[in-house]
Amino acid sequence: MSQTTAFQSTADSLAESLAAPLNDAELSSSHIDRILNTARDHLGMEIAFISRYVEGDEREFTHISTDLPVPHKPGFREPKEESFCFHVLEGRLPGLIHDASDHPLAQTLPITNALPVGCHLNVPMRFSDGQIYGSFCALSRSPDRSITERDMGVLSAFASLAIESIERDQGDDLRLARSRERVSSVIADRALDIVHQPIFDLQSRKPVGVECLSRFPDRGQRGPDAWFADAEDVGLGIDLEMLAVEQALATLDAVPPGMYATVNVSPQAVLSGRLHPLLPVDCRERLVIEVTEHAQVPDYDELKRALLSLQRNVRIAIDDVGAGYAGLRHIVDLSPDILKLDMTLTRDIHLDAARDALTGAMVRLAAKIGATLVAEGIETAEEADCLTKLGAGFGQGYFFARPMPVGEARELMLEAGSA
Repeated sequence: MSQTTAFQSTADSLAESLAAPLNDAELSSSHIDRILNTARDHLGMEIAFISRYVEGDEREFTHISTDLPVPHKPGFREPKEESFCFHVLEGRLPGLIHDASDHPLAQTLPITNALPVGCHLNVPMRFSDGQIYGSFCALSRSPDRSITERDMGVLSAFASLAIESIERDQGDDLRLARSRERVSSVIADRALDIVHQPIFDLQSRKPVGVECLSRFPDRGQRGPDAWFADAEDVGLGIDLEMLAVEQALATLDAVPPGMYATVNVSPQAVLSGRLHPLLPVDCRERLVIEVTEHAQVPDYDELKRALLSLQRNVRIAIDDVGAGYAGLRHIVDLSPDILKLDMTLTRDIHLDAARDALTGAMVRLAAKIGATLVAEGIETAEEADCLTKLGAGFGQGYFFARPMPVGEARELMLEAGSA
């Protein structure tokens, strides 16, 4: 059987979910042992195992493949700080250790001398949403300097098979449980930061305001859209939005005088009644509520009434004009002050007659209803020049400035505004 066929056979016959506490059946009959056995044989290691991180700052062995009489069995837990796995995850030890005696930190871990540990290979295992599950590990009691990065690649492939199967078998309920825990933690700890992306006048090329954008702890792995989608899936969408609004409003004083800030909210958040009490009074020139729409609006009449109430204190912008659900009905029914032109129309507009024509129509529509138009996603001088000629009025994007820390945005706008 080829290695590819063996991998597929292993993946197709993995054990049931490992997320719940281990029971006797799981300890004795997990098909994931087949992956460990294959990995151990291929690499010539004496032991291969999978462990996961559990509550109480511990890690738990879930599966072990070995012919040796080892002290730990599946279900055994120990402090994670006493494991190679945790220190590899934290970057204190390398994933490939030819000889544990080469690393002083490894010598302090109880298992190093108890087993003993010679050669050690370790790959952290993450779910598709970036959350860490545990580690896939192979080791021998003797040092082995013949192991290469190519062998580590093989170990990673086995680890990927295992975590994909674990995640698939866990099912939607456990995925939602992880999402709820993750989102709840962010809300409880208020672990959401705000960055500002400046908005510019296309004619004068001077800044006029900023868009407040949310950033989360794992910003290198998952974007804000994924966080808000997860929150919505577990019934915490409005809670997370209100945290984002509160954090954004806390940065309003950092916006230079004469400029404004836009804060993103969904129609559902507007309709919840929780937004209005958070907003400052009589702040139309300083604050814009930007309605971001990614789902059908259940009741346009009710949404329009709620927005009209808000418009006594703030201006209203419609996001994603020209894409998705943010279509003509939003513009006609909601009486916005600002239209945010979606970047799908902005991109390469100077090369596309259709985009040029559609944007020109949006410019005329905005003028007709007394709204201003802000083009999003401007990345090149050619796009900015074309939008300027079309009369778009305002724009934002990497050509002008990337999203940046609040203090840096203030300095940039003060300097550019006075130039």
